[in-house]
This record gives sequence, C-alpha cells and structure tokens, in this order.
Amino acid sequence: MRIVAGKYRGRHFDVPRSFKARPTTDFAKENLFNVLRSYIDFERDVPHALDLFSGTGSITLELLSRGCSHVTSVELDALHVGFIRRFVQTLGAEADVTLLRADVLRFLHRAPGTYDFIFADPPYTLPEIPQLPDLIFREAPADNGEDVPSIPYPSLLSSGGLFVLEHGKTNDFSTHPHFVAHRTYGSVHFSFFQ
Repeated sequence: MRIVAGKYRGRHFDVPRSFKARPTTDFAKENLFNVLRSYIDFERDVPHALDLFSGTGSITLELLSRGCSHVTSVELDALHVGFIRRFVQTLGAEADVTLLRADVLRFLHRAPGTYDFIFADPPYTLPEIPQLPDLIFREAPADNGEDVPSIPYPSLLSSGGLFVLEHGKTNDFSTHPHFVAHRTYGSVHFSFFQ
C-alpha cells in the first residue's frame, strides 16, 4: 500500500499477510479522495478527522499527508494499533494522531467530541453496519415539553462536516435522512452523509 498524495506522497508500507484487515485498495482510495476534493479542502476545512475501524491506518496516513491537522484513529486489534503507531512514528507525526485501541461501537456511544470528517471502514460482515450512520448523527430528542431523557452527546459530525462509510454491495443507505451520495469502485462502495 502507498500514500497517494500530499506531503508523504509515494511512501509505501507493507502490510503483514497475517493481518485480518481488508485495507481500502489504492485504486478506491485515490478515487475517493478525488471525489472528496469537491466536498472538502483538507488543509483548510478539516482540523480534526476521525478514522473508525482503522485497520492498517491507510486512511489515517492519507489524511495526515493531505494536511489534516489532527486524526483520531480507532482500532480494536492490538497488532494493527502497533502497526499504525510505528508508521506514524516513522513519519514523525505522533503529535498529529490520537491512536485509540477500542471497540468502535462502544466508542461511538460515549465519544463526546465532534469531528469535521469521519471515515468508517468496518468489516463488510459486521451486523451493525446499517446502524453506523445513526450512531454518528446522534441527536437529542426535540424539546416538546415532555419529560424525555436527553441523549448525552450531540452528533459526532460537526456542522458542515462529512461522514464517509465504506461498505459492501449489500448495504443501501439512499433513504437515510443524512445521505448525500454513493460511489462504487470495483467491489468497494462508499456512502456519503452530511
């Protein structure tokens, strides 16, 4: 795998064959970031990004290379976290990354911050894939005068931000209220939400 563009462009990193992660292909990643340019100026608009199910860290490294000032990277597998940490250190970007070894679904239920760009690349067989947009766009119930318990945190996506979900062909998010676009590159599908 390689970093496609930006200040670390052309840097290659070899992913051990023993890894369980299915990294986003270079072809799909390059096309995705070409589309993202029409939505986001990473150097100006994205001070803080969130990379969920980080796997090999390919998207985290690409975001850093393209000028993201800070990336929070969430991955459960300890070997993958160590791999990402080594590459971030090789690039000298430790101050620009918060690397969390955590279950993404639990993280989404308790994370109090907001992010300008969120990318999620869950395993395509994850049963909770259809729930991910709702977990990102957590909203407190409308104040209708009733005694309704409030949701502790607002949406994880900042106003004007963008959430991209990578998924397989069996998922269709076109009816989700925050859905804005869909792109397909080979067997890789990306749904965009705002």
